[in-house]
Amino acid sequence: QVQLLESGGGLVQPGGSLRLSCAASGSIVSINAMRWYRQARGKQRDLVATITSTGSTNYADSVKGRFTISRDNAKNTVYLQMNSLKPEDTAVYYCNAGITIYSGRVYLNEYWGQGTQVTVSS
Repeated sequence: QVQLLESGGGLVQPGGSLRLSCAASGSIVSINAMRWYRQARGKQRDLVATITSTGSTNYADSVKGRFTISRDNAKNTVYLQMNSLKPEDTAVYYCNAGITIYSGRVYLNEYWGQGTQVTVSS
């Protein structure tokens, strides 16, 4: 089975920075696109950023110019560097990835991290 382990969340002041990490482990054959989502209290879960297997990126308009998604394929890890943080960035952040695994046969599944809380407040 595959696990996505997130880290890096916490409390920061407006204008501050934070870097989230999400490492995949297990019998991984390959990882396709990796994504970050966020869900604020009482609201739907929204896509924040995407990075493809070749490194192409896309961002939600609300974070464009402030957030940077990257990946380290050797470590099966995706990062989200968050700069110039605003109170409206407060949410639980989730990583997501399409992963092909091997367990006798090959299987393609979507996996989610457990979520990490980011709070931006003075």
